[in-house]
Amino acid sequence: MQQNYPKIGIRPVIDGRRGGIRESLEDTTMNLAKSVEKLYRENLRYPDGSPVECVIADSCIGGVREAALCAEKFEKENVGLSLSVTPCWCYGSETIDMNPNIPKAIWGFNGTERPGAVYLSAALAVHNQKGLPAFGIYGREVQDMNDPSIPTDVQEKLLRFAKAGLAVAIMRGKSYLSIGSVSMGIGGSMTNPDFLQEYLGMRTEFVDASEILRRIQLGIYDHDEFAKAMQWTKEHCMTREGEDFNPEHLKHSREQKDKDWEFVVKMTLIMRDLMIGNPVLDTMGYGEEALGHNAIAGGFQGQRQWTDFLPDGDFSEAILNSSFDWNGIRKPFTFATEDDHLNGISMLFNQLLTNTSQIFADVRTYWSPEAIERVSGWKPEGILKDGAIHLINSGSCTLDGTGQQSDENGNPVMKPFWEISEEEVEKMLNATTWYPASLEYMRGGGYSSQFLTRAGMPVTMCRLNLIKGLGPVLQIAEGWTATFPEEVFDIINKRTDKTWPSTFFVPRITGKGRFTDIYSVMNYWGANHGAISYGHIGADLITLASAISIPVNMHNVDDENIFRPDAWSAFGSDNEGADYRACAAYGPVYR
Repeated sequence: MQQNYPKIGIRPVIDGRRGGIRESLEDTTMNLAKSVEKLYRENLRYPDGSPVECVIADSCIGGVREAALCAEKFEKENVGLSLSVTPCWCYGSETIDMNPNIPKAIWGFNGTERPGAVYLSAALAVHNQKGLPAFGIYGREVQDMNDPSIPTDVQEKLLRFAKAGLAVAIMRGKSYLSIGSVSMGIGGSMTNPDFLQEYLGMRTEFVDASEILRRIQLGIYDHDEFAKAMQWTKEHCMTREGEDFNPEHLKHSREQKDKDWEFVVKMTLIMRDLMIGNPVLDTMGYGEEALGHNAIAGGFQGQRQWTDFLPDGDFSEAILNSSFDWNGIRKPFTFATEDDHLNGISMLFNQLLTNTSQIFADVRTYWSPEAIERVSGWKPEGILKDGAIHLINSGSCTLDGTGQQSDENGNPVMKPFWEISEEEVEKMLNATTWYPASLEYMRGGGYSSQFLTRAGMPVTMCRLNLIKGLGPVLQIAEGWTATFPEEVFDIINKRTDKTWPSTFFVPRITGKGRFTDIYSVMNYWGANHGAISYGHIGADLITLASAISIPVNMHNVDDENIFRPDAWSAFGSDNEGADYRACAAYGPVYR
């Protein structure tokens, strides 16, 4: 469905004194705005793959009237974040962006001909006095006034701010769809509408799991698409059905297994329709159902009340989270297993920053090098010499997590959907086996995906947690995927559920604090789930978290890469403590 994505507003700010000064700076200032627009247009895309759109003020802003006209234009043009740019001195409080609901930044050009840096400092001071945090961007090297280039360090901050700001703006006004209730007492399954509303500007939509059953029984789904989906599933998934490891007395008949396949495909169609709607349903006389719930993310309770008597959601969750299905390559959904909305929102953060599919996994086991050698006889070496964390969940992981996509050098990657080829889709499907669900866990049956993630991918694991008396906190760990020799993996895999997908994660260790060693990362992780994204995006996550007043309680990002609003520096010289104090002082954006 067509999306009306928020735009980036660019505000060229100028010295308002006419009679020589302003006139001499008009072209230079406007060209600065245009150079940033070009940078954004060439480097940033919306989740649907289209280039990010920018809106530049109709004129340079030299005073409050022009600032107001710019604000009016931005309101009409659906601007979701603003960047002010200037090469010179301007009038601070008269020219700043005063909208309290959108992220904002200022780039003060580092040049000696005019004091852009002086305006940057003055304007940021006004922002800080007024309680309107803004990101300050100032290049390390002096440039000539008419130099149209954007230095690399400035580009990095401009892009980091824009990615975070767009994520904030895209989430605002959307919904999290909670299907079912609390899964097995998991805290993240206790969907918190106040958190979603106050920090993210999102609604919470609650739908009982019986709605899925109602739509299956009454046929409220696109029957033509179901036929297409079943044919695709038969060709690409049922042909790769794995051995049934259930005890003989529990095994389903072939007839029942085939019915389970049909059931889980219908579940997938219905879960998608619940999220975003489906105009076909309107033609069938189901106008309300056709609208969906405007959901940018969602989750399914599954265990236990559903899975004790109906097929589980593993297939549906895996396909929804993947970058393809029977309709071809498409934008992945963000869909949480066990309706863990905190992990679902963590996945959403990652996806909005990277436009890639996200891995949902249990943070299940720390394998020390001693334990690996003890159970397998193999002494770990290379990246595994200090052990690894085994990430594994019940077959609900995105198939992009196989690592079967490749860059130009053949290295495993996870790409935005518009870069994925049909050949790579085939590789992902061929790397995946669909095992009948363990009926001791999930009595209603279903199918779990199983694969081993390829080694060598840079990844970032993150997780939101809610803490009584504190609020939300975010933890981040950058690292890499790794694999064992086949015979070693076989031994380790058989110690848990061998029908589920495995990703072995080696975080980057700093030798201190929460990252003293790999055991420490596992030991201090705040919940049983993690959201894993391709790429080292910890710095982007820190910037995003600061834009919505969520402190980061654990990360392994170098200090020089941390980019937060200027006001954070006033809350102390220790980065972590200042972050906590600033977030507490400013509080949620939408309270």
